Amino acid sequence: MYTLQSAPSVPVHLFEREARPGNSFFSITSSEGGIVYEPDLLKPHRKNFYLLVFVKHNVGRHWVDTIPYEHAANTFYFSTPEQVLVKEDPSPFWGTHFSFTPEFLALQQNAALTELPLIQNPHNGHELRLNPADAAFVEETLRKMEVEYASPGEWQHRMLSAHLAVLLTYLSRLYTAQFAASEDSVDRFLLKTYQARIEENYRELHEVGAYAALLNISAGHLSEVVKAQSGKSAIKHIHERLVLEARRLLFYSHHSLKEIAFDLGFADASYFNRFFKRETGVTPADYRTTIRKMYQ
Repeated sequence: MYTLQSAPSVPVHLFEREARPGNSFFSITSSEGGIVYEPDLLKPHRKNFYLLVFVKHNVGRHWVDTIPYEHAANTFYFSTPEQVLVKEDPSPFWGTHFSFTPEFLALQQNAALTELPLIQNPHNGHELRLNPADAAFVEETLRKMEVEYASPGEWQHRMLSAHLAVLLTYLSRLYTAQFAASEDSVDRFLLKTYQARIEENYRELHEVGAYAALLNISAGHLSEVVKAQSGKSAIKHIHERLVLEARRLLFYSHHSLKEIAFDLGFADASYFNRFFKRETGVTPADYRTTIRKMYQ
């Protein structure tokens, strides 16, 4: 089946371009006013790894999907694999960026990190404002990570994992405070699991019943819990994920509406057109025209 995931219009940047020889899972780099000009970062692209950036100072703006973020001092930015990213202009940068692959999280000693709010990102946030004490803690932890990264040896991987666990746990505490996330419960866990299954299967599965079957529960129970926990119907979660991906492809790619429709699992372009207009109030063609005029 034709898919856009490998299409060149929204290229995927591989972790290999970030990595240092001998470390194929993790990378960290600091800058004190440097300017890195990489033209392909100024074009829409996806990454196959997690990218996290601590900004001490920088004037500029970057986009995650269709949301712009104006850079601010003492701010932590983060994104996950498959999101569409673009940076507007190169500018002097003070701070640290680090990245790691999903495979790094899958290692036994890192497996618990996948459950942290910063990684799961249930609120779809990509920015944490830090107070001076938080910024100092983050900066010091990143400095320790840099020291380990520059010192290959038998214990390097374990030490990097340990420092990363401390940092991501600390930031997850800030994340829950900033986004006012509710405490976990059995029903909350079911909602998160449902959202994760949608992320994995939204191109192929468009019905609540299909996800209920994956979770071995009834569609009625799933719908009831999702509505109570999120305030939105279960089918709305599926539709919002499809609309998000459609917006990405309409904004960032030059593929036809028919190609986008087929990639998202719609039987034909007319059905996709009706679906998108029902969910957004405009047709896919009108959305593409309007959004590109706004951000030229």
